[in-house]
Amino acid sequence: NFHFQNYVMQNYLNLYLNFFIMAEFIMFLLKCFYLMLPAYFANMAPVMVKKINLFVFPIDFNRKINNNPILGKNKTFRGLIFGIVFAIIITYLQFLLYKIEFFKNISFINYQNWLLFGLLIGLGALTGDLVKSFFKRRLGLKPGAKFVPFDQTDFVVGALVFIMPIFDLTLKIFVTSLLLSFILHIIVNHIAFYLRIRNEKW
Repeated sequence: NFHFQNYVMQNYLNLYLNFFIMAEFIMFLLKCFYLMLPAYFANMAPVMVKKINLFVFPIDFNRKINNNPILGKNKTFRGLIFGIVFAIIITYLQFLLYKIEFFKNISFINYQNWLLFGLLIGLGALTGDLVKSFFKRRLGLKPGAKFVPFDQTDFVVGALVFIMPIFDLTLKIFVTSLLLSFILHIIVNHIAFYLRIRNEKW
């Protein structure tokens, strides 16, 4: 009888520990997702504002290297400006929501520095995308051509590198954000493709 009770107790303890570990892991994923939210919006901005007829001129001013565009006509000041604006708006909302206990619990930072954080994470996300486009053009890849896994992670690396001066970035946060964003990026782009928001699945 004692052995049976001990066995039951051990099973309950293992179940509790597994649940606790899983809950902790899900919470960490949520915190990484919430941290990267401004970067996600910055990265989506060029597609979301493509019908707005403002600042529609290429960042590379149509210059070429070895007869290939530096970045390509799709990389415009419109996408860059609206991307940064979107990121700043999201960080401001995160600053306002920080007063609510739930949002405080899923935040790595208190967002007091929301303007600078939004500027850096937005600029970083878009810079990461521009750097990838530069290398795609050097490799002779056309805009929209698959470049896995860089298409899914360029903006994440850029965003995280740019916020490093004001955010204590750990390897755990970096790797988790990278993997999480890679998976989410594929899912979101496929949904956008089938909804005819995007022209490419990837």
